[in-house]
Amino acid sequence: MRLSLLSLAITSSLLLTQCTEAPVTSTAPATPAATVQAPLYSAEAAAALYQEATQALFQARALSASAYNLSVEQVGQPYQTEMEIYNSSSEAELRSKMAAIAAKLQAMPQPADAVAADNLAVMANILNFYAGDSRFPQGYIDVWMGHSPFIINQINGPTIDMAGALVNSHPVNNITDAEAYLSRLEKFGPALKAVSDKFHTDVKNGFIPPRVLLDKAQKILQSYSDNSTNHALYKDFASKIDKVAAVTPEQKQQLLDKAAKLISTVVAPAYQQLVADVVATLPHGRSEAGIWAQPHGSDFYAYSVKQLGDTDLTPDQIHQIGLDEVARISKEMDSILKTNGYHDGTVGDRMTALNEESRFLYEDSDAGRAQLLSDLNGYIAEMDKRISEQFATRPPYNVEVRRIPVEVQDSAAGGQYTSPSIDGSKPGIYWINLADMKANAKFDLKSLTYHEANPGHHWQIALNLAQDQLPLLRRLASYNAYSEGWGLYAEQVAYEMGMYKDDPFGNLGRLKAELFRAVRLVVDTGLHAKKWSREQAVQYMAQTTGTASSDVISEIERYMAWPGQALGYKLGMLKIVELRQFAKTELGDTFDIRAFHDLVLLSGAVPMAVLEQKVKTWVATQKASVAAN
Repeated sequence: MRLSLLSLAITSSLLLTQCTEAPVTSTAPATPAATVQAPLYSAEAAAALYQEATQALFQARALSASAYNLSVEQVGQPYQTEMEIYNSSSEAELRSKMAAIAAKLQAMPQPADAVAADNLAVMANILNFYAGDSRFPQGYIDVWMGHSPFIINQINGPTIDMAGALVNSHPVNNITDAEAYLSRLEKFGPALKAVSDKFHTDVKNGFIPPRVLLDKAQKILQSYSDNSTNHALYKDFASKIDKVAAVTPEQKQQLLDKAAKLISTVVAPAYQQLVADVVATLPHGRSEAGIWAQPHGSDFYAYSVKQLGDTDLTPDQIHQIGLDEVARISKEMDSILKTNGYHDGTVGDRMTALNEESRFLYEDSDAGRAQLLSDLNGYIAEMDKRISEQFATRPPYNVEVRRIPVEVQDSAAGGQYTSPSIDGSKPGIYWINLADMKANAKFDLKSLTYHEANPGHHWQIALNLAQDQLPLLRRLASYNAYSEGWGLYAEQVAYEMGMYKDDPFGNLGRLKAELFRAVRLVVDTGLHAKKWSREQAVQYMAQTTGTASSDVISEIERYMAWPGQALGYKLGMLKIVELRQFAKTELGDTFDIRAFHDLVLLSGAVPMAVLEQKVKTWVATQKASVAAN
């Protein structure tokens, strides 16, 4: 698709040039043609296009601008009172802008400077990511995941993310902030009406989510339909305004009264209408679990594999890699289990039994949840003391552990991460799902913490944000295979550092987590290419991993909503490990792991092909330097 966009742009340019040229009519003798100098790369023109793209994206995604706490200059206009509009025309306009600017970047002359060339190539790639695939008008553009197929689902999308952004990314430090919050509440009605319009358009075109996803989405929408002061957004606003000392009690009451009115007359009714939309669509929801059942769904999956798996491998090849990795990791787990006295049953059976042992479980109480959060912070502190052994450059942003909000915990992942704001006013957040305490066995939590916090997502994303010499969209780029591959690679780095020394069950948890990612290769391709049912995928994952059923069901339904996303973890990790081994083999005793990690991290998130070229260039440079000395 990217080639066709570029070809179309070049062809159109040539046609326009031919149409505006005057015909040659002179009969004078021909003179030698002057040498035509190729156009030169213009750093100023490239920077202007980078800025144009950034402003177009964040003017359409004002809540994402708040999440990063971007300046008005960066966005190009005030945005703190704005919501996001996702109807068909707005989505088409955003995608068209992204594609057009990408084509202009791709048509620019190549710069001689390597950094400028890298920026040009990666920025064009990012913008094509935000343009989505023009063959598929359904869905919407997600700042994190690009072209997402279902605008209403059980795990993300505007209906969940807009409310979450107000809670997590709209600070109230003064009366101006409070009034901006109220302005956004007032605009919730039109914003959710736009979501409804896009949902109906997609359904009319035959693009209907699986019924089980709609059913769970309905329950989340219902939780936001409360028209009283028990609404999550009212409680959030009240909590924030209560902490602002400069606002008088009378002003606070006026603001709270207005918030209550907006919740009851704008926000709740808009969510109630979405509930009605989903309920009316439920009878038409697809029984098939995979994207293949949607119009041209197999083509969409091929596109998603390329974008989110960042690979040219076919689904069949990926499926086999998954099966091979499952066998390898299961064998290693079997050895640890037997060494510790667990001999009977499959690896999955024994892991299920292990998950029932009280010594590995936190108490299902407020005290148990508090202890779990304390332990996670302890793992972060322990890693922080040793992390310089492997990493030379430290990010300037903090990370905090928080519980996933109760309103969305039933369909959320076990753990996830959200980025700090770019100015550091909001930390990186490692979210943990505490709905089902049995899903949080103690032996699982070290690896989850290393993945989500340090040296995983927080370390990588925070370092990316800190590279202020890069174009802004590169600092925020979320290449799925790179970032999720890094998160899984970070788990292995922690093991290599000895963080599981004298902790065989913690190491078993690490292997279980890696097995989980290998299983994802099997079930994602199974669902979307091999036409597995939801039940078939749930059974395979549960039996293979021994994971708690609540986690398995939410995971499989996550893959149903996000085709291809689950591939990035294992495929990205395998590529990073492959590149590290290549560098170690080539450089021998001169290989420096801290320098290698800086190389991978300090150029920001990139496509894996770009990372591979960076590593090969670095290795060649290191070898030349050694030879010269």
